[in-house]
Amino acid sequence: MTSVATVPHAPVVVPDYLEKTYWWAYTHPNAVRVFERQWLVNLILWGNFSRLRDLALQDMGEVIHGQVLQVACVYGNLTEHIVRRLDPQAHLSVIDVAPVQIKNLHQKLTDKRQVSILQQDATHMGFADASQDCTLVFFLLHEMPVEVRRKTIAEALRVTKPGGKVIFVDYHKPVASSPFRYIMVPILTTLEPFAMDLWNHDITEWLPASVTADQMDKQTYFGGLYQKLVITR
Repeated sequence: MTSVATVPHAPVVVPDYLEKTYWWAYTHPNAVRVFERQWLVNLILWGNFSRLRDLALQDMGEVIHGQVLQVACVYGNLTEHIVRRLDPQAHLSVIDVAPVQIKNLHQKLTDKRQVSILQQDATHMGFADASQDCTLVFFLLHEMPVEVRRKTIAEALRVTKPGGKVIFVDYHKPVASSPFRYIMVPILTTLEPFAMDLWNHDITEWLPASVTADQMDKQTYFGGLYQKLVITR
């Protein structure tokens, strides 16, 4: 089994914006008890969790090789499905800034032989440059203020090897004919105050200038409410 190499970092502190904005969903122990339910995460995504999970897995491969990074723990069974696809020599690292999320994933995963679960800040990861073969950022960017989002994207690109993939799955502005274009606005503005940025701006606006159009593959789903952007380094 291949282990993960990290570099020394200062102690990780949960960001103020996360504590103030998302304590009810991510940082309070009661949040885990409420939201760690497969049927609920599927409902929150209007029945699309499994489809979006599988779309991300499709780009990771039927058999996942090398060093793989999942940026932030995810409610539901995404991580379990990644683990099932790991080649015997592959290794998955999962990072999260919130201790309660780290604890929850430890309890949730029954097989951690090829997994490292680490408390790290997505804006300042403890991995060497070009150390990951694939990096997945699944429904995280919409929870971040703009500058945090920009740094997270830059870090995901930094740690991914040339020829490797960075996969972003997140919200997207629906087409005009979609009823969700109107249904989701009060939901997101009330519960996800940073999410509207992903409606009004494209992820590509936060990419470093070194990333070119021919490296990117963007697809949208469910009337445009969700997107998957794959960048090949």
